[in-house]
Amino acid sequence: MTDILKRNNVRVIGEGEQVMMFAHGFGCDQNVWRHLIKVYQYKYTLVVFDFVGSGKSDLAAYDIERYSSLEGYAADVLDIIDALQLREVIFIGHSVSCMSGLRAAILKPQYFSKLVFVAPSPCYLNDGDYVGGLNREDLDSLFEMMDANYLGWSSSMAPLIMGNAHMPELGEELTANFCATDPDIARKFARVTFFSDNRADLAKLSVPSLTLQCLDDILAPVEVGYYLNKHTPNNTLVILEATGHCPHLSAHVQTIEAINGYLSNYSKSDARLLSNDIVAEDGL
Repeated sequence: MTDILKRNNVRVIGEGEQVMMFAHGFGCDQNVWRHLIKVYQYKYTLVVFDFVGSGKSDLAAYDIERYSSLEGYAADVLDIIDALQLREVIFIGHSVSCMSGLRAAILKPQYFSKLVFVAPSPCYLNDGDYVGGLNREDLDSLFEMMDANYLGWSSSMAPLIMGNAHMPELGEELTANFCATDPDIARKFARVTFFSDNRADLAKLSVPSLTLQCLDDILAPVEVGYYLNKHTPNNTLVILEATGHCPHLSAHVQTIEAINGYLSNYSKSDARLLSNDIVAEDGL
């Protein structure tokens, strides 16, 4: 247990009966959840952690084979839940960690009560009629730049991913997070992230879920949210009036309101009534 908690730099905050678990996206760490932590720590027991290779995780625990696919990151989630003996977890993931959480919930649905996907994407590549947001040529250029000059890539891409140019400090924060990540691990994680195709897994999810999608996100356009909602059982979609890929940082009040609305409505209704619902675009 101790080894797992150290490996993933796990912190447990609060003493609520219900557990919320937060999983960060590519190039980030658990600190990106600080706004939500401040709000939820008084009602829930919060579990925050860093995926191996990120933040203050144990870099020596990084195994190329284990983390060559999202299965390894899903295993991290399940390892932490097992170590802490958690059940009925509300899992809140951002970006690629949404699909890690989805895979974990497919393997062990009894561990979870609900999943919340913040700016998720089951597949980042455009494929026929599917709009993922990126072409193969885009990704080839992205990885060429990452391989040639990781720090330069971080400085140029992070502000674009964050969006919200009127809040430059957020782009600077994401840049700093990218730059603090081990470049070799970051390159590998980026390839796992952007070349993963989880579309076939969506229908396997039995745990109810909420999708929060932004109006203007270069990595996960709004079409992705509609696709995920259509193909995932018991999924509720909320289109946030927010831009960029990180609404938990740039629009945390709206993000919290949407999560609260979903959890409140779900506790009062039968799951079937919320199945594949699309909520008003200004949130819940």
